[in-house]
Amino acid sequence: MDYKNTLLMPKTDFPMRGNLPNREPVMQEKWDQENIYEQVQNRTEGRPMFVLHDGPPYANGDIHMGHALNKILKDFIVRYKSMSGFHAPYVPGWDTHGLPIETALTKKGKVDRKKLSIAEFRKKCEEYALDQIDRQREQFKQLGVRGDWENPYVTLTHEYEAQQIKVFGEMAKKGYIYKGKKPVYWSPSSESALAEAEIEYHDKRSSSIYVAFDVLDGKQLLDGNEKVLIWTTTPWTIPANLAIAVHPELDYVVIQSQDQKYIVAKGMIEHLQTEEVIGEYKTLKEFKGTELEGITTKHPLYDRESIMILGEHVTLEAGTGCVHTAPGHGEDDYVVGQQYGLDVLCPVDDRGVFTDEAPMFSGLFYDSANKPITEKLDENGALLKLNFFSHSYPHDWRTKKPVIFRATAQWFASIKDFREDLLNEIEQVDWMPKWGETRLFNMVRDRGDWCISRQRAWGVPIPIFYGEDGEPIITDETIQHVSDLFREHGSNIWFEKEAKELLPQGFTSEHSPNGEFTKETDIMDVWFDSGSSHQAVLEERDDQVRPADLYLEGSDQYRGWFNSSLSTAVAVTGKAPFKGVLSHGFTLDGNGKKMSKSLGNVVIPSKVMKQLGADILRLWVASVDYQADVRVSDAILKQVAEVYRKIRNTFRFMLGNLHDFEPSKHAVPYEELSELDQYMMLKLNDLVKSTEDAYDGYQFAAIYNKVQNFCTVELSSFYMDISKDTLYVEHANHPSRRGIQTVMYETLTSLVKLMSPILSHTADEVWTYIPEKEADNVQLTDMPQVKTYEETEDIRAKWDRFMVLRDDVLKALEDARNDKGIKKNLHASVKVYASEDDMAVLNSSGNLAQLFITSKASVEGVISEAPADAVAYEALSVIVDRATGETCERCWTVTEDIGTDDAHPALCPRCTGIVTHHYS
Repeated sequence: MDYKNTLLMPKTDFPMRGNLPNREPVMQEKWDQENIYEQVQNRTEGRPMFVLHDGPPYANGDIHMGHALNKILKDFIVRYKSMSGFHAPYVPGWDTHGLPIETALTKKGKVDRKKLSIAEFRKKCEEYALDQIDRQREQFKQLGVRGDWENPYVTLTHEYEAQQIKVFGEMAKKGYIYKGKKPVYWSPSSESALAEAEIEYHDKRSSSIYVAFDVLDGKQLLDGNEKVLIWTTTPWTIPANLAIAVHPELDYVVIQSQDQKYIVAKGMIEHLQTEEVIGEYKTLKEFKGTELEGITTKHPLYDRESIMILGEHVTLEAGTGCVHTAPGHGEDDYVVGQQYGLDVLCPVDDRGVFTDEAPMFSGLFYDSANKPITEKLDENGALLKLNFFSHSYPHDWRTKKPVIFRATAQWFASIKDFREDLLNEIEQVDWMPKWGETRLFNMVRDRGDWCISRQRAWGVPIPIFYGEDGEPIITDETIQHVSDLFREHGSNIWFEKEAKELLPQGFTSEHSPNGEFTKETDIMDVWFDSGSSHQAVLEERDDQVRPADLYLEGSDQYRGWFNSSLSTAVAVTGKAPFKGVLSHGFTLDGNGKKMSKSLGNVVIPSKVMKQLGADILRLWVASVDYQADVRVSDAILKQVAEVYRKIRNTFRFMLGNLHDFEPSKHAVPYEELSELDQYMMLKLNDLVKSTEDAYDGYQFAAIYNKVQNFCTVELSSFYMDISKDTLYVEHANHPSRRGIQTVMYETLTSLVKLMSPILSHTADEVWTYIPEKEADNVQLTDMPQVKTYEETEDIRAKWDRFMVLRDDVLKALEDARNDKGIKKNLHASVKVYASEDDMAVLNSSGNLAQLFITSKASVEGVISEAPADAVAYEALSVIVDRATGETCERCWTVTEDIGTDDAHPALCPRCTGIVTHHYS
């Protein structure tokens, strides 16, 4: 008789290898065909809503690892919420306006913009954006992200633009929108104003100059022979100088150095000597800054005066304490200049080139003018010192080129008018991590007014008309009419029609007695576009709600989408658009460096999915501390793939041993399970509780570690290992075997549900093999319930201790393999010496040989009785010897009782009994 045929070995069609790159696309196609998203929504309808509002990625180019991290994190949350008592629709979105799309069309030679009208060019931009959306949508779906992909929100759609106009109109109605000429970040490379969110900082080499202004009228404080010493790192702004600011409360002095008299702050003299601007000196006079107000000096380049004024912004951190003031090129300069009625002089045009308002330098690019300006200052005897230094400087985040401060007529949102409301709302939001609250609070507290106009073509136009007298016209009537036009035709109508055609029929205004109107040509900042999504999506759509439960984006969005969304929402509704904000870090290479094509260290999601599969990428996202910057590389992904393999093998082992298990017929009640089986049910219960707590806290790395540990330690190394004997050797309906199968069935179904949000494809695949499923797809189920068991303390304490004792025995067996040549544990006989308490644990645990997977095992006595050849471990002293006897051909146990039944001479008594009664 072939005794191997009597063993109940695992049987399953579930493949050992995931082959994810080939299987996942098939599963995704099946999800599409079955419309799994709609099925999930129908199942959960009527439950409490949970809305994670998607921050729109920009519709340009293939997705990168940052996109993958972001979208997968969102998918974890939405999938979990839909399985834990919530109705959690997910509406993906796209940001579609702005310079990158204009650039993509013109730079690549796809469009000759000079041959197109603005309206025609905008249509090309729209076509390009929609193509990019289709491209990115497929890539996001390949990640296994579930959402309403056929009905996303897109910032260029008619209904979105119509709602955005309403947000603008409501802010204007409340007096928050105004037009003013003041310095803003200006990008000569983009020829447009920029918001703070569009600025990034890079190192730049700049010149640093000390310049002397001759005193003209000393107002009886000075004799007129002095020079006021200033310092600047932007020589090109000297032509725009109109004043010199000093702090009213600082001490200033007249010093004499090298036959010249200079006025500087007393606290900066030592610094000026260190910089070798001045040498030996003597103090001639001392006074407070307030006494310098109104003194006039001569501009060092032109025949005009530069007045001395007072400013609280002046510090002693650098320079001379006397601050060069050009109201057209600096925010502080502008503010203090307004107090003194100074002109907002800005002799630089849209391209960064000097105009005729800067004699001698007209036609020069501002940066190229630094040298000739410095040379002219030197020629005029005004230059004291020239240095060069590298420092962090603002750059255009799109073109990567330096920006300047430049005064232009722009439209602004007056943040100061509702700043306190913003700060109060920030304190009501749940910020994760907590430092996010401090970060945004400080940004809002310190930020100036928001420049919302852009001098571009591709975007939502600012819906303002002008009367014949130049007065802006914004009324409820015009805003509603433009909003309705955009909802019906889209915003391109603004560029297709004349102003009169865009106004309500019969519209009149006191500002246009002849009925003539013009329209604004600037578009809105793209952050105003995406920042209006709380109105255009959360309010507009039936499957969304405002405020959203969660916004989840990268940490750069504190100055971007989080900020603009909060600003527009509080301005319009008085409330934040989100209850909670969760942020994640950036993706770096394996060495912690920023990914760069030039460095060749870019990890591309599509390549990872082709090589390893989306579930490996998803498992990687679960493995990292995403709230900080995260690293990814081929080596890191291979490590994650190894963890995936262990989890998959765990699923496969349990499926293989459930091939003959029908839960409705064979399941054993908890009360009738063995102590060990009950213990494993308790451990499973612990896992369910801790995992769901981790999901609720968005702690996915904790889930990764808990599940990995449960699969490798509790299951693979312990329970599944010691259960093989019973599962394979006993007859099919043996109570112990059915008890183990019951535990494995509960464990398998719970694990698959727990991991479904993370391993979305694998969980669905495993689910198809589970007997007597509660639903066709695991996505249509709820998370396992935490169960309540009675009188569990003794079982838990006993078997927790047994696990510790067993570890010592396993160490002894490992050592014996090395020292005594015992290749398999079943070739061993173990004698254990323990404390009295541990002896009680071991003696009450059942068949120790089966639990240790040895042929023999016995508790011989207390540790003090252990013979000299016993090896002491942490809790036990152990002797390992080779087991005596022969090996049973069926259960592989070594015993001296082989062949007690002549009919089965190669079997041990246990196997003889099983074969005789069940396989004869």
